[in-house]
Amino acid sequence: MTQPIYAIGDIHGQHEMLKAALARIEADGGQDARVVFLGDYTDRGPGSPEVLDLLIEGRDQGRDWHFLLGNHDQMFAMFMEDYPRNDARLLVGYDWLHPRIGGRSTLACYGIEIEEGARTYEVHARAKEAIPKAHVDFLNQLKHSHCEEGLLFVHAGIRPGVELVDQDPDDLIWIRDEFLEDTRDHGRLVVHGHTHIDAPTHYGNRINLDSGAGYGHPLTAAVFEGQECSILTSEGRKRLLPG
Repeated sequence: MTQPIYAIGDIHGQHEMLKAALARIEADGGQDARVVFLGDYTDRGPGSPEVLDLLIEGRDQGRDWHFLLGNHDQMFAMFMEDYPRNDARLLVGYDWLHPRIGGRSTLACYGIEIEEGARTYEVHARAKEAIPKAHVDFLNQLKHSHCEEGLLFVHAGIRPGVELVDQDPDDLIWIRDEFLEDTRDHGRLVVHGHTHIDAPTHYGNRINLDSGAGYGHPLTAAVFEGQECSILTSEGRKRLLPG
């Protein structure tokens, strides 16, 4: 029998939602369940530090957990370098501290409020003092993909027609239209987040599990047995079929 593998969509600082999702997974598959986290652990929600603490604790306990890099994780990590950098994929005029991105809410969780007119280097200096090194190290150790038989887990998607080994790492955490609009078979069922939608959806060649937790909507946890997918709800499994 195929061993089930679980996946959790974009968390975005929703600590309580994450605990509830992990409880549903444990009830379904036990403490030793294999779980893939699809990235975007921080920004927007109220509990970014607590989310990172929980994930690091699980990793250190030796749980079979696999952590993918999301674009928000990369922006956070780039800001925390000795000389903060801006991600090149952001729109002109945007950076991690832009109100629409979520860095400000993450810093607020660490007790760093950004006053009107504050300079980036001042905010950066305060962040370097306040944010635990373990959190930054965790962000810098995330991987871009995870493969199981017949399944490919990535944060955003893939560039269609390009072998995984040749993919641009930035595409794996940023791509949208070129991937979302492509209906061809990618060789594996691609499981991703990044582009929030009203509910988890199976498109035949891909499954999107980002149900908008960053905006206060439910956080999705799913279970895969081969390419068969079910969403974990408070009432148990609900089969997710191609729409």
